[in-house]
Amino acid sequence: MQTPKQRIMELRELIRYHNYRYYVLDKPEISDAEYDRLLQELRALEEAHPELIIPDSPTQTVGSAILETPFTPVPHPTRMYSLGNAFSQDDIADFEASINRFLGREESREYVLEYKIDGLSVNLIYEEGVFRQGLTRGDGLTGEDVTPNLLAIPDIPRQLPQPLDLEVRGEIYLPIQTFLELNTQLEEAGEPPFKNPRNAAAGSLRQKDPRISASRGLRGLFYGVGRPESLGVGTQQELLEKLGQLGFSVDPHYQVVRGVEGIEQGYQAMLAARKSLPFEADGVTVKLNNLSLWSELGYTAKTPRFAIAYKFPAEEKTTRVLRVIFQVGRTGRVTPVAELEPVFLDGSTVSRVTLHNESYVQELGLRIGDTVLVHKSGGVIPEVLRVVTEAPRGHAPVEWPTHCPECGTALELSGKIHLCPNPLCPAKAFEAIRHFASRRAMDIQGLGEKLIEQLLETGLVRDAADLYNLKKEDIAALERKAEKSAQNLIEQIEASKSRGLERLLFALGIPQVGESTARALAKRFGHLDSILKATVEELDAVPDIAETTAQAIHQALARPEMQSFIERLRAAGLVFEAREKQQSQALEGLTFVLTGELSRPREEVARQLEAHGAKISGSVSRKTSYVIAGPGAGSKLSKAKELGIPILDEAGLRALLEQKIGAASI
Repeated sequence: MQTPKQRIMELRELIRYHNYRYYVLDKPEISDAEYDRLLQELRALEEAHPELIIPDSPTQTVGSAILETPFTPVPHPTRMYSLGNAFSQDDIADFEASINRFLGREESREYVLEYKIDGLSVNLIYEEGVFRQGLTRGDGLTGEDVTPNLLAIPDIPRQLPQPLDLEVRGEIYLPIQTFLELNTQLEEAGEPPFKNPRNAAAGSLRQKDPRISASRGLRGLFYGVGRPESLGVGTQQELLEKLGQLGFSVDPHYQVVRGVEGIEQGYQAMLAARKSLPFEADGVTVKLNNLSLWSELGYTAKTPRFAIAYKFPAEEKTTRVLRVIFQVGRTGRVTPVAELEPVFLDGSTVSRVTLHNESYVQELGLRIGDTVLVHKSGGVIPEVLRVVTEAPRGHAPVEWPTHCPECGTALELSGKIHLCPNPLCPAKAFEAIRHFASRRAMDIQGLGEKLIEQLLETGLVRDAADLYNLKKEDIAALERKAEKSAQNLIEQIEASKSRGLERLLFALGIPQVGESTARALAKRFGHLDSILKATVEELDAVPDIAETTAQAIHQALARPEMQSFIERLRAAGLVFEAREKQQSQALEGLTFVLTGELSRPREEVARQLEAHGAKISGSVSRKTSYVIAGPGAGSKLSKAKELGIPILDEAGLRALLEQKIGAASI
């Protein structure tokens, strides 16, 4: 039986180890919820035995010391603190009670609720309004200088409209959709995927080559400053509004509430809306709105007394691995997928989860029949966190196939991934056609999975280029439906020919080319032939494309089978030019948010606005110039009204365009 002192010492070493994995290596081994439980146990033991508290206990320090890093350690001008945690309404009641006890007066106070973004905390230093340096939080006293890597993030202004000396605090994150695309690119390149968006953000920001950071699609949201009094504001709400006016992106979902009941109501509303967020959030920050009380309350050794993090419930459950199957993707990559005893997790039933690659399975030490802890990253992406070693272990190891499970071809090893080299593998063809026809690629509506399977089984198509040889009679015979259905699909296939270069590049399935990279290439070169002729150096010169990505693009386009495929698309009449070339700078400096139902797809309107220099944003903030709202507009419209952002319907947009570019329609 351990004594309290022995358990305290064990917990401290364990937490320090996990701090190092999380803050320094960006490779955590346990979930946030498991970490919180360890820290809670240590804190409770230290409170029961205060004589055992030491200054460098994890309960008294922030993060992890800066060790083994390629970045220069730099002291923060003003210390960065971490927040204490609350897990229930009772914890929130205790939080307000402690404020009242410290201030010596009982009140139901006003608070600001903001999403606690699960990213990487940074401190931006401005001198006379110019961005001079950006640091990670580190241990709160010293951070890493990652200034070059921060410069490419669009939410960070290079220069403020006022000559202020300022420290701005915020969170760098990777949008969930960008995270999914990045992991696909890494896996196709034979590199280990990131486990969740937080790790991806940290790993992307802490790259030695700033161009790699720039290519990852990092974003930022900002919520505080080192010395709030330097901005001349009296409340946290005013501080957020001031940051927006200075050009920083601020989370538009914040709420101002009063008392414990108001906090709970706001928390529950934000928890319910969590799944619609573009970023991962693991809770809500609760801050006293009155900034004058911040200095009065001050700080403990580690946390502020005026703020706390109200954590979301841990979306984690245990279940058993029934078997592991292997799927073949469009590049021939073989991916293990765990089939689970179904478990209801965060609003949906999870029965399958990807295991990424052989190294991932080996790290888990997974066997068939093991009990595993499953988590939903951001409430969206199911993942296996670890094998529950306390439960009875499975006995059958995961046996990797030596031959393709679809066509029987001997697999080849490329780095850490297994590949089917057969260019005619039906699984590769199926996934490639499905990707080619998907909504964000060539958008061939009506070409579903069942029909793709039928087309492949009958030999009517071997790859996506064969789609353009199909006739109405071919499809009608397969589907056994009215000719109208077949005719509609033929019309969709014909319409896809003019989707333009950006969508075509994405549809080709080039390794490491997601939507953002395809957009950058289309904007820079304007025609597929120019990209085919480009050298690695010319591709590398495209903004936001790193050298490794440029090499992957060049190699993929030089393959004879890819060149043959492209020539068949050319013969079929596909448009190889960018549809929306930069036509003017008339809308330069304007940011639009599109919401509700418009007479045309929002993506189409957005691309055409961008062709005249506009920026399109997915969220409303103080930096938004106009919100274009159609029927059915919801929270974005409400937020625009709150902030006083101009709201236009489509008629209003036409009038604006007439004024700006001399044309009522674009």
